[in-house]
Amino acid sequence: MPEPAADIANLSFEQAMKELEQIVRRLESGQGELEKAIEDYARGTALKAHCEKRLADARMKVEKIVQTPDGRMTAEKLDAD
Repeated sequence: MPEPAADIANLSFEQAMKELEQIVRRLESGQGELEKAIEDYARGTALKAHCEKRLADARMKVEKIVQTPDGRMTAEKLDAD
């Protein structure tokens, strides 16, 4: 069986979140076999890490538009604070 994160790197944030939500619902239902629950948990952990990385990457790309003293508009990195 492939590693849980083998195909996750190719998922968009939205795809990963949708799958993660499905896994959470299955795990919360408490139904199903233990082995499948363990597999789901491992995949869910990998999906969560993927989503966190995607969000961190997006945050780094966010810029704010500011007006310089001479009236020009420019983009600067958005402060995290």
